[in-house]
Amino acid sequence: MNKKNNRTAVADRLRFFEEIGADFLFKEPRVRTVSAGGKRSPAPSGPKAAASKPVRSAAESGLDLPRSGRTLEEIAAEVRKCRKCPLAAGRTLAVPGEGHPKAQILFVGEGPGHDEDVQGRPFVGRAGQLLTKIIAAMGFERSEVFIANIVKCRPPENRVPHREEVEACAPYLLEQITVLRPRVIVTLGKTAVDFFIPNIKAMSSVRGIFQSWHGLSVMPTFHPSYLVRNEGNRELKKMVWDDMQNVMAFLRGE
Repeated sequence: MNKKNNRTAVADRLRFFEEIGADFLFKEPRVRTVSAGGKRSPAPSGPKAAASKPVRSAAESGLDLPRSGRTLEEIAAEVRKCRKCPLAAGRTLAVPGEGHPKAQILFVGEGPGHDEDVQGRPFVGRAGQLLTKIIAAMGFERSEVFIANIVKCRPPENRVPHREEVEACAPYLLEQITVLRPRVIVTLGKTAVDFFIPNIKAMSSVRGIFQSWHGLSVMPTFHPSYLVRNEGNRELKKMVWDDMQNVMAFLRGE
């Protein structure tokens, strides 16, 4: 990359930082938690603020799902030839998910869109480009995290997946989780939240609040496509960035 391209990349990164609130560079994250009674507690401040005791390793995570005997590549190979539900008939390519086999963070979205269906990769369209920027702002490369979806094939017209489609695809995601054993699962949007935390009426009731799922920590946040659709709303971007700050603080053990 030449100097001009470097300057362009830096300028683009700075613009993104400004959009999500450049003052995050100097502020401590504000973490919201849920008390035993289900009520939201005040957001503590300071470097020690955290939603729960950090998970130090997969062994300490308490993941109560059986371990998979397969690799992520073997799971992906089965996904690519899967015909378990009607979504397979309309797909171009299945989208198993991708990333580091020992990723600390697993991002889970709803399902592939048009660009993902064509390329066979998750989050490569406009929403995916925004997610990549968020991951970079967190200090990670895309290749250092894992990105997947609730369903692995594109629903027609990008509609919300039907229950039977989710149920048919769920074993793949669950098996991926047992292989990865991530320290944090970041759910992107309502469909992903519903998979891990059923019976949630609205995103606002759980967004930004760490949840526990089978011994793993889950951070619900808005889907990048929601931010794209509301591109002029800087407050939404700041809310998502606040959630990601909390994830980073959790990983640091703060």
